[in-house]
Amino acid sequence: MAKSIDFSVIAPPDYLDAFVGQDPARVHHVAAQRVLSDETYRAFFAHEAERGAEIIVDNGVFDLGHALPAADLVNAGRAVGAREIILPDVMRDGPATRKASEQAVHEIHDLAGDDFRLCAVLHAADDEEWLRTYDSLVSSDYIGAIALPASRRPDPAKLLCRTRWAATRYLEERGMLEERIVYRLLGLGWTGHLELVEQREHEWIASVDGAAPVILGARGIAMLPGGPYEKPSTPRIEELGTIPEVRFDLIRQNIAVVRQASGSSMQIAEARP
Repeated sequence: MAKSIDFSVIAPPDYLDAFVGQDPARVHHVAAQRVLSDETYRAFFAHEAERGAEIIVDNGVFDLGHALPAADLVNAGRAVGAREIILPDVMRDGPATRKASEQAVHEIHDLAGDDFRLCAVLHAADDEEWLRTYDSLVSSDYIGAIALPASRRPDPAKLLCRTRWAATRYLEERGMLEERIVYRLLGLGWTGHLELVEQREHEWIASVDGAAPVILGARGIAMLPGGPYEKPSTPRIEELGTIPEVRFDLIRQNIAVVRQASGSSMQIAEARP
């Protein structure tokens, strides 16, 4: 039987209780900048960690356009009892990502020793760079996890650096996986939850995160189990604004569809009093 992939729901801070709590608590991708600036957000995920969830602190580059400094990532990690920090990355640039990651590694080790597993994001401009970057990461002593970013648009050539399902198949078929490494998917791509049906055949993928079920549901758009998946232009999660309560059931249905695709039996935890 195919392995399940844990799905971490991304939602605005005001809706964590409604959509994000997990039963059982398994894994959460959290935004470092939110941890540091929002007391409610920070307390929610600290409580999830106490319930047994693995907390992964993201570096902020997707939301802010730049990664937070290493000291901020460490402070955020400690504030929510995180086990893992995603190192700084540069979109579609393997060498720049390696350079930023290596600098952060030294700074994090100086501040926190080995308190956190460190996760590198596998970026590249072409397949030669992708393979070179992957080899560098798995041979590094400081990397404990690798995250593969979502495929944002169709790529007819199915390049490893552009088509995530082609990349994961390539790694498995060629025996390139490293047992000590935790492998994660970052975000839902242009095929949304439908990609997860295929990805869960790889028993080594641990988790994926995504805001699409919440964003689409807030706009009244249902995610269908068998597709098709079409995502119109939508606001970023931090720009979503107030979500009408009449849309809550649809959002929860969308989350259930993604979890079904990922093979996860996890439920949304009941809101805390």
